[in-house]
Amino acid sequence: MEAYMTKRALKRMVREGANDAGRYDDDAKVRRLPVEHRQAWSPLGNPGHEDRDQSYLKTIKPKSPGQATLMEAIDDKNLIMALGPAGTGKTYIAIAKAVEALEAGKVGRIVLSRPAVEAGESIGYLPGDMEDKLAPYLRPLYDALSDRLSVKRMRALMAEGAIEIAPVGFMRGRTLNNAFVVIDEAQNCTYMQLKMLLTRLGWNSTMVVTGDPNQSDLLPGISGLAEVSAKFEPVENIAVVRLADRDIVRHPLVAEMLGVL
Repeated sequence: MEAYMTKRALKRMVREGANDAGRYDDDAKVRRLPVEHRQAWSPLGNPGHEDRDQSYLKTIKPKSPGQATLMEAIDDKNLIMALGPAGTGKTYIAIAKAVEALEAGKVGRIVLSRPAVEAGESIGYLPGDMEDKLAPYLRPLYDALSDRLSVKRMRALMAEGAIEIAPVGFMRGRTLNNAFVVIDEAQNCTYMQLKMLLTRLGWNSTMVVTGDPNQSDLLPGISGLAEVSAKFEPVENIAVVRLADRDIVRHPLVAEMLGVL
């Protein structure tokens, strides 16, 4: 019976990927993604090229002038407002820079936050503890993190507190020292919420606030992102980077759709 249980447990672990250690080899340098060779648009160019190997280094490179401006601002300033339409890479660049700073020892932790606002539909009553209930809202942050780190390393860093993901409501009263802070989907924050979040910035910390003022899920006039950004424009030590449709790196149809919607 014991041998049978052991075999069954082993099969389950293999099926769930628990023993697949080969997935994490050389993960700190290059991760390779499977590519389906067909005629389709790609931000890397060469659509349908059979010999193309889609891989990337952990150091990201800007794919548009707006992205280059954003990356320079993150390197130079401690508070950055990144505004722009969907698909411009605001969140991805911010999280990639956060991971880069953590691995280089420039900061001691990463704090990611976004408002738990439903985008027009209700997910109903979810079972589980607080983390389970908030998981659907925070899923995009997990996705971006797992794209820059292996899932195994991401979970290890989260377990030791080096990476923290929390909703906006849990940020009040904190002082974030020696941290790289990313506030995502800030268009769904009110003026007072943004004021509270921005004043969390502590010593040796960088904060990047991302959002699209034109895609708020709040009632008209409630979002505070546009107002806060306008007030920060003349402040020399704060960078306000405005990305445009030309900076979209998703499918070209995204830019065309946003131009008519």
